[in-house]
Amino acid sequence: MALCNLYSMTKGQQAIRDLARAMHDRTGNLPLFPGIYPDYSAPIVRNSADGRELVLARWGMPSPAFALQGKKSDPGVTNIRNTKSPHWRRWLGVENRCVVPFSSFAEPELQPDGRRPPAWFAFDDTRPLAFFAGIWTHWTSVRKVKEGETTNDLFGFLTTEPNIDVGVIHPKAMPVILTNPEEIDLWMTGTLAEALNLQRPLADKSLRIVARGMKEDLGQLASGRDI
Repeated sequence: MALCNLYSMTKGQQAIRDLARAMHDRTGNLPLFPGIYPDYSAPIVRNSADGRELVLARWGMPSPAFALQGKKSDPGVTNIRNTKSPHWRRWLGVENRCVVPFSSFAEPELQPDGRRPPAWFAFDDTRPLAFFAGIWTHWTSVRKVKEGETTNDLFGFLTTEPNIDVGVIHPKAMPVILTNPEEIDLWMTGTLAEALNLQRPLADKSLRIVARGMKEDLGQLASGRDI
């Protein structure tokens, strides 16, 4: 399991619309998402001509050309760090920015026996709603060979240096997290320089590990506990 390739979103769509100030909801009856993996469809909020909209998109932005050499499919890139790269720069304008709602995210925690079960991070045990700073695009490609060529809305989110909370588990990076409407507005509408100022770690001691392992976290939904 690579950096943040698993997260959950178990808050209702009204809460998402309220915090992200989304005017339109294109998702229908949105289910809860106890486990979102790469290439899964998941909710994002993006800009549109008539206001912000809540939609579903597949997790994984188009890969750079060098990463596709010799390959027959492109499963996508979930986490984006190098925002100076021309490959990513083309999608950093306001029209391609989005926010990705989540309630907890997982990082692989190395065990003495070599296993890497997930450690789940959230702001507290109630898993309050927050957002990753993301980008999206409409793209035609072969995501899976068995599917053939398809056209999809795709998304990924930015990463940055880890704070002390995440760094003890994953010392290389953490997702870029937006915690309030002001940060969301800045990411969605600010200049590129203003938006990229948000590509920074959260304050230390703002996150905590709320669960470890697959069964512990994903199973909580079935037992009636919000994750």
